[in-house]
Amino acid sequence: MAATPLEALLDLDSLLTAEDLELRTMVRQFGEQRLRPHIAEWFEKGEVPVRDLAQEIGKLGLLGMHLKGYGCSGSTATAYGLVCQELEAVDSGLRSLVSVQGSLAMFAIHHWGSEEQREQWLPGMAAGDLIGCFGLTEPDYGSNPGGMRTTARRDGSDWVLNGSKMWITNASIADVAIVWARSKEGVIGFAVPTSTPGFTAREMTHKMSLRASVTSEFTLDDVRLPEDARLPGAQGLKGPLACLSEARFGIVFGAVGAARDCLETTLAYVGTREVFDKPLSAYQLTQAKIADMAVELGKAQLLALHLGRLKDTDRIKPEQVSVGKLNNVREAIKIARQCRTLLGANGITLEYPVIRHANNLESVLTYEGTSEVHQLVIAEALTGVSAFR
Repeated sequence: MAATPLEALLDLDSLLTAEDLELRTMVRQFGEQRLRPHIAEWFEKGEVPVRDLAQEIGKLGLLGMHLKGYGCSGSTATAYGLVCQELEAVDSGLRSLVSVQGSLAMFAIHHWGSEEQREQWLPGMAAGDLIGCFGLTEPDYGSNPGGMRTTARRDGSDWVLNGSKMWITNASIADVAIVWARSKEGVIGFAVPTSTPGFTAREMTHKMSLRASVTSEFTLDDVRLPEDARLPGAQGLKGPLACLSEARFGIVFGAVGAARDCLETTLAYVGTREVFDKPLSAYQLTQAKIADMAVELGKAQLLALHLGRLKDTDRIKPEQVSVGKLNNVREAIKIARQCRTLLGANGITLEYPVIRHANNLESVLTYEGTSEVHQLVIAEALTGVSAFR
């Protein structure tokens, strides 16, 4: 598949390998043929066939694709980023399905779990037969996970969990929940089968963003687990924060996909929409807006690719991921809003993807670290002084 005019502007494809381009083409075609025809309806109804999609995406080898073994292909970080980009070009909720499954739930088990846990869960999750969720955020503790109230206490050889988690993707349909809780030993993690007595989840409705994604809250009421449900490698907030860094990396690329789709849609629209007897694209104000957006999009793509290469060589740092997340989501939402103005009244309908992307990016802007949190991470790396407290 040939590069789009936006990709050709800076010859971005020259920075990708043949394998990268082949994978991008495959996922882009899957998005155009399987996902895009239905996405407006899924968004409008607030319903998405997650289990069916997970199995289809699993057959493509995209779930946990950057992990090694247990049914995972062990791809490069850059390749994984490109997949996130193509999925979010269709909808942020679809990228979220892949990143929550692979970079949060599967990564937690792969990185912090026991060999038995990896064998139990990862092959089914890679295939899309099992759905995972990641329970860190609580009703009163989003940006400050260290204040979590969910507790884990020992009772003989078992653990007993109590608490609640909120804004959890796929919790109400998940087979396994990665749950982080406070204990005498500090923050620890568990792989909790959602069929365990005392685990209840409900879908959160009335959303105006990420409507093509299942968002849930769940409660733990004396959930009793054996010792082998604990993730033995995770101790302290380092465990969940490492998982979040993995997922944030996917957002760095994903936001570029959403912005690109908005701008490509707008380029097509202004070329055919006539205003005062000539195409909207023929006006200097329109061209200035398009040029500025294309420049910011190209810079965001270059930043994403640079971070991908750093990650592929094990040199990436959390503050660098914060730079990517802060910049690329911030610029993507600006592009979506600007594109909306160029589409006029058509910009608010689901016949075009722009308002849907703009609404979704409002969530992407704040989840997995608000812009303010990432500003503080970056500034701490530069000044050596933490301003979180």
